[in-house]
Amino acid sequence: MNQSSHQMGKNFLSFDKKLRVFIPFALGYFLSYLYRVVNAVLAPDLASELGIGPSELGLLTAAYFITFAAFQLPLGVLLDRFGPRKIESFLLIFAAAGAFIFSRAESVTGLVIGRALIGFGVSACLMAAFKAFVLWFRREQLPLINGFQMAAGGFGALTATAPVEAALGITDWRGIFFILAIISLAIAAAVFLVVPEKKIEQNGDSIQEQLQGIIQVFSSLTFWRIAPLTVMSQAAFLAIQGLWSGPWLRDVAGFDREVIAQVLFMIAAAMVTGFILMGAVAERLSRRGIKPIFVAVAGMAAFMITQSLLILEVTSWARSLWVLFGIFGTTGIIPYAVLSQSFPVHLSGRVNTGVNLLVFVCAFAAQWGIGVIINLWPGTAAGGYAPPGYQAGFAMMLGLQLMALLWFFIASILRPEDGGQMTDDRGPCCA
Repeated sequence: MNQSSHQMGKNFLSFDKKLRVFIPFALGYFLSYLYRVVNAVLAPDLASELGIGPSELGLLTAAYFITFAAFQLPLGVLLDRFGPRKIESFLLIFAAAGAFIFSRAESVTGLVIGRALIGFGVSACLMAAFKAFVLWFRREQLPLINGFQMAAGGFGALTATAPVEAALGITDWRGIFFILAIISLAIAAAVFLVVPEKKIEQNGDSIQEQLQGIIQVFSSLTFWRIAPLTVMSQAAFLAIQGLWSGPWLRDVAGFDREVIAQVLFMIAAAMVTGFILMGAVAERLSRRGIKPIFVAVAGMAAFMITQSLLILEVTSWARSLWVLFGIFGTTGIIPYAVLSQSFPVHLSGRVNTGVNLLVFVCAFAAQWGIGVIINLWPGTAAGGYAPPGYQAGFAMMLGLQLMALLWFFIASILRPEDGGQMTDDRGPCCA
């Protein structure tokens, strides 16, 4: 099938088939995000039952990120070679096994192993969806459909807040993870049985040639102009929202557990809004000639301003600031669509997983590193963590984002006229 007929097939894709593509992958990402942030609510239970400190709590929670990241480059090759349906449904079985191990663990080691398997098992939930959308949807629809996919993750984050807190009145954290193991198997079956199969055009590439495609991506100036900024922004968002937002609300804002769950719910709701809103804004402005990368950079700058106010401990605005954190923290996802359109379509899986590799390695380091920094200060008399530790940890992440923003502007100025801008038979990229 040539590119024009491939595009025509996407133009006439029925609404029913679009739903069959979108919904199972959206459920997978819902689950992935639920796993990612649930420890923000469960942290007090884990710490009290197993007697772990902030550094260990950061490590066991961040274990999700390191195995997630470690599989991104081979995942890109596998997605481009075998397709998103088969790969995601297979990997989700490992997530189910990890959740079961986590639910039975009696030590930090057991929790880390379970959490690591969960990260490995959900490592395809976003990238498989992005690959499927490139195959099935028109390119101008990608920012919006990607935004809806991210919103599904936001609903996972919503479920991991007040609903999980309410569920703790019925069962404990072990019961929650056992239920999640069953749900993981159900979604794996849905992806495999419901998503239609799409023939992957291989161009006769061998494994060696596909690995060469990874080198092509990572040697591109276009990639390195954009990637550091979105990586640092997403790493900060994932590390803080996925764990340290809850303890901050307890130790800095002074909220009780019920109020913390409510604020975490508000953050997740803001994230859902942000994913849909920012995707729609990027799509609408692109029709008027304003490139999506400009929307992304403006949003990430607003995200940094919000973090600055949290570092300054403007606690009277705590609820509003965390809502803004949830909205603007989503803008770091827009460059995924930008970059995937900056390379030939057969490299799209490797482009997105290349960015994701960097994001999740940095998120692992950030989530654990913030815990290590917090641990440098003695705990409070109430059993919490010292506020200056949060200031130092959050300030570290803000500084890295500012350096990445500076690099983006420098690289944009120094970039040659063609900027390493790649084209294929779809025409020039939109970066």
